[in-house]
Amino acid sequence: MIDYTLEHKSPFILAAYGFPIQASLQDYRSLALEREIFESSLQKDGRLAKLKKRAKNEREWSVHKDYLGKPWNYFAVESRKELKDDCRLLKFPESNYIVISDTAAKGKIFEHLSHQAFRKILPKVMDYTYLGGPHLAYRQERSDGSYYGEIWLPVVKK
Repeated sequence: MIDYTLEHKSPFILAAYGFPIQASLQDYRSLALEREIFESSLQKDGRLAKLKKRAKNEREWSVHKDYLGKPWNYFAVESRKELKDDCRLLKFPESNYIVISDTAAKGKIFEHLSHQAFRKILPKVMDYTYLGGPHLAYRQERSDGSYYGEIWLPVVKK
């Protein structure tokens, strides 16, 4: 079984493009398909290349965050600079996070980490509570072509 760590993170900022989620939040496959379609549209219209050009590192983030009372998913990179179009800066405060890491194929890593976090790890964590606020995951390509990823879930001590 995959394990988790509790990590304290300093405040950080991600530059992101997002879309409103249509699928059920419990339907990981449909969420993954929506994310894949959105990422493909970012590639086709050039916004993905612009976003990656601003990135401080190779991490590609997927962020689930409510916006105007509706669930959104964002494709993001670590950056302090906003682009001049519909890019948003997502600010995350200093917090404790449950961090779960693993490897998988590029198109499967976010779905895999979400499944591990919400179906296997969180139900067994007894001393911390998930805030239900934005959660985020990143993926980064490894030399063998697989992807390493982490999902971060903000928590407070019970």
